Amino acid sequence: NPVAPNFQLLQNTPNPFNPETWIPYELEEAAEPTLIINDIFGRLIQKINVGQQTAGSYNSKESAIFWDGRDMFGYHVQTGIYYYTLTAGKNSETRKMIVIR
Repeated sequence: NPVAPNFQLLQNTPNPFNPETWIPYELEEAAEPTLIINDIFGRLIQKINVGQQTAGSYNSKESAIFWDGRDMFGYHVQTGIYYYTLTAGKNSETRKMIVIR
């Protein structure tokens, strides 16, 4: 009987990246994860609604969250440090990533 993973947000890959990255994660229970990307000033850059997911590991390129390095208006973000926060149910975790243009 496989053990359900704990909620975990993993480091994006590649990091630093240009032009795109994948953000792996693990869910301990079924949820509708949302990924928020902010710049170092806390401004919202992008919001990705993943949709309903079952408990499990989302570590491969096929299952991890994909980000094309664009903001909500479709523009490529500038070189810099960004923070990404995954929220799923009562769980939330934040990590840092670097974009190099």
